[in-house]
Amino acid sequence: MIASAAAGAGRVASPGMTAWTEAQAALAATQATGEATFWSRSRGRLWKKGETSGNVLRVVEMRIDCDQDALWLIVDPAGPACHTGATSCFYRRVEGDGLVPVA
Repeated sequence: MIASAAAGAGRVASPGMTAWTEAQAALAATQATGEATFWSRSRGRLWKKGETSGNVLRVVEMRIDCDQDALWLIVDPAGPACHTGATSCFYRRVEGDGLVPVA
């Protein structure tokens, strides 16, 4: 699992997006290009965030958790992180049985 947050946000509690990754190839591509690459379950292949939209995530720093099974990418986003156009994929709060947009 990879969480990304815009540089300057300073905490993983407000990620821009989360995505799956394939340990070797996606990490190698991210390190080689400096742009976030993930494993796309729907495409069944490696996918560089923004490859069609242009909203790439330029990696500023990579951090790993204590179990070494999750990465946090601190990024400089070229546009919205979410395919909906929202700045973050976490733009709704769960309240009771509903979803409420967060400012």
